[in-house]
Amino acid sequence: MSKLISDKFKDWEKVCNERFDKLKENEEKLNSYFISAYGLEAEITPEVKDEDITVRRADLQREIKSLISYAVGCIFGRYSLDREGLCYAGGSWDSSAYSTIIPCEDNIMTINSADSGLTAAVISFVEKAYGKETLEENLSFIAETLGGSGDGREVIHNYLRKSFFKEHNQIYRNRPIYWQFTSGNKKTFKAIMYIHRYTPDTLWVLEEKYAVPYYEQLKYRLSQRNEEYRSANGKEKTAFRRNICRTQALITEMEGFIQRLHLLAAEKISLELDYGVKINYEKLKDILE
Repeated sequence: MSKLISDKFKDWEKVCNERFDKLKENEEKLNSYFISAYGLEAEITPEVKDEDITVRRADLQREIKSLISYAVGCIFGRYSLDREGLCYAGGSWDSSAYSTIIPCEDNIMTINSADSGLTAAVISFVEKAYGKETLEENLSFIAETLGGSGDGREVIHNYLRKSFFKEHNQIYRNRPIYWQFTSGNKKTFKAIMYIHRYTPDTLWVLEEKYAVPYYEQLKYRLSQRNEEYRSANGKEKTAFRRNICRTQALITEMEGFIQRLHLLAAEKISLELDYGVKINYEKLKDILE
């Protein structure tokens, strides 16, 4: 059995086309029956337009994005490769449901680097689901389908960072189950969580384990740039000066984000999902996208 996602899509496309054609055939047979029964042959025909068929044909980009969304669901424990259907959407957590992909422990995945966080977890999912031997080919296929240029990992990272939440939010009609934390307009820092695993300690973990260390990394980067600037000459100084200004702007944004995050974390906010996503979203809107 092939471990290539491209082959899996071809198989799925065949299933979808057969299902589509069979449904269309059945609807046209029914139309012919009723047309004949009521003597309407001179007025209407039994043919059905493709756009009127209620099942969809396979669409490569849509299916790849659905695969990524499923991978995110496995990473947060909503789904599992080891059990069919929905695994967790509140209630009691059953750790026995997960062995191939172990959900993230603290319900937070950063989206700041192609080498860590959510991007690394999605790549790990592809490897575990389809095998190490086909990983590079599968990543290239995913990246090519998503569009964009550059290394496959970078393309996937850019999709997760720039487009995944936006599309997820649209699909769920502004009632997303994955919420994206964002530091501000410059998008210096991004992370995502699954609302059904949120606890009053989640924001504290976000601050202490992820936001503050990332802020410290930026400050260290700035100190390096300042040293490089002092030893540079001529045009090099101009380039370093621009880089220093950009980094300082990111640090300033992170300072504001951490301040807002700290205040909310201190409140130990609970979510009451029975009241709906929109009402709960308001509670954390100052740190959400």
